[in-house]
This record gives sequence, C-alpha cells and structure tokens, in this order.
Amino acid sequence: MNTGSDKPGEVAMAVDGTDGGEAEREQAAQGLGSRAPEFVKARRMLHLSWQVGVFILGLAVVVAGVIMLPLPGPGWVVIFGGMAIWATEFVWAQLVLRWTKRKVTEAAQRALDPKVRRRNIILTSIGLVIIGALTAVYLWKFGFEMPWKIKDQ
Repeated sequence: MNTGSDKPGEVAMAVDGTDGGEAEREQAAQGLGSRAPEFVKARRMLHLSWQVGVFILGLAVVVAGVIMLPLPGPGWVVIFGGMAIWATEFVWAQLVLRWTKRKVTEAAQRALDPKVRRRNIILTSIGLVIIGALTAVYLWKFGFEMPWKIKDQ
C-alpha cells in the first residue's frame, strides 16, 4: 500500500520504503536516443548515414516479418526484431517497444489469472467437443471415403 505525498513531484513511498516504480526508472535511466558509437555521433554526416543504414536494415527485417505472417515462419518475432533494430537509433521505436513490452506483460499476467485460465480451458474443451461431434457426423455420413469420387482408370 502506497502512502501519498504532500509535495508535488515527490514520489509516493510504499510502506516498505520503496516506491514501486523501480523498473520504469531503470528504463528511463537507460535513456532514449541513439546508441551509435561516439565517433559516429560526433560527425553529422556519418551519423546521418548511420541512421539511414539502421533504418534500411530495420525496414528489411520488418518487411521480412510481414511476409512471414501468412507464410511459415516466426512473423511477429521478426517484426519485433526489426523494431528492436530501429530502437537502437530512433526514439519513436524505443517508445513503441516499451509500450509493446508493457502490453505483453499485462496480457501474460491476465492469462495467468486463475479465472481466465479456467475460462480458457472450458472454451477449449467445448471447442474440442464440437470438433469431435462434427468429425463423428462426417464419418457416420461419408465413412472414411472422401466426399468426391476419384476413380482409378
């Protein structure tokens, strides 16, 4: 339980002496912006070229991930990999990745909730029963033959 603070801008402290936002402070301490080497940042044209290269590389990886979405392959993983490449250089990509990580963590916590797990197990069981019933009806009606007739000549 956190106690409030009377002073604006002061972090509210928990009963145990921590403020509860340590992970967010660590992310803020990492800072936003370019992670290019210092000698690259020192020269404007070199830094601009570096950014263009990072953008093109990240774009290629993201496009490959988008192509993998309908095809076999880890599409979303590759897309987030491309976003991580962009995040080494661009603040907007860093913010998108932070937002995505926060949402994925929240979804994982919700999925581990016993009520949600119970609901998911029940829905999966109902779905399997329906699929089994439809399969049984199909086999009763048509047997193990295919619905189309292919005759050997």
